Amino acid sequence: MQNRIASRHVVLSGCSGGGKSTLLAELRSRGFETVEEPGRRIVEEELRGDGKALPWVDLEAFARRAIGMAAGDRERMRAAEGWVFFDRGLLDAAAALEHAASVAVSDTLSGHDRFHHQVFLTPPWPDIYHRDSERQQDLRKGVTEYHRLIETFDRLGYDPVLLPKLDVEARADFILDALT
Repeated sequence: MQNRIASRHVVLSGCSGGGKSTLLAELRSRGFETVEEPGRRIVEEELRGDGKALPWVDLEAFARRAIGMAAGDRERMRAAEGWVFFDRGLLDAAAALEHAASVAVSDTLSGHDRFHHQVFLTPPWPDIYHRDSERQQDLRKGVTEYHRLIETFDRLGYDPVLLPKLDVEARADFILDALT
């Protein structure tokens, strides 16, 4: 993948339940290419199957599946024109694997092109957080993960950009105005 293309791939990350999926839908409605979170897709598949790679059962197996899925997503979006927004994806999966199995993020990402230098993060937002069948993590654990992700993005040389707690349209405007 050429750097010109990779630099158009933007990661949305942050606290679980912070509004990433809603924001991704808003960006999609504005005509941008988007990629759904690998984790949610894996949980849906695992809940229909044997459930061995659920994050609350085997985080390492889950993270390894997410890395494979996210790498495939990235390849699939290689030819996309303009901005492409990824809900979590490869960076978050590599951070999860590091947390679960002490595999260095840099080792996991070796051979993969970088994303756009700005990573947009949804902060913890208790007012909109809710659990569902695919999100069983409580908010406290989500906040811990959020801080771990910020540290990981800093360590990897990305520029974390904290999203304001605004309505989804204003958040999308914020991202589009901030992209450099």
